[in-house]
Amino acid sequence: MNDEAFLRRAIALSAEAAATPGSEPFGAVVVKDGKVVGEGFNRSRARHDPTSHGETEAIRDACARLATLDLSGCALFSSCEPCALCVAAMQIAGIGRVAYAASLADSAAALAAVPADKRRGGDVAALRREAGAPIGQGRIPARQALVAEAVAVLEAWARAPA
Repeated sequence: MNDEAFLRRAIALSAEAAATPGSEPFGAVVVKDGKVVGEGFNRSRARHDPTSHGETEAIRDACARLATLDLSGCALFSSCEPCALCVAAMQIAGIGRVAYAASLADSAAALAAVPADKRRGGDVAALRREAGAPIGQGRIPARQALVAEAVAVLEAWARAPA
């Protein structure tokens, strides 16, 4: 299979999501060595999980199927350009390459008239700006406290045998 075939599968998943209550029309697949190892579509409303995007669901599926947290050597194909949350998840998982169909601008235009009760949108540009900034420098105020207690737990875990 080639990139277009994997993108078509992601688009087919987005169409499945569009017909599934509690879902939004975004789908993705994770591919390793030319084979689909993970699939997913947005189930945020159905799962009451704002992180349940097509890409994160495909990453979760691939990690479970491959019994690993390391998706190095994998590519992700998405029906839409991934948001900052999904890009971060791909980087954490080690995804090496991404291909997508609709851009964020395309999806924003296509979904502009969707009422808020059907789709919880967001300012994707603001999210991208803030995602890499230290906590507290964006829209979410932050306060740090109990550092020594938290670090003690981290250090104990780091010393424990594997």
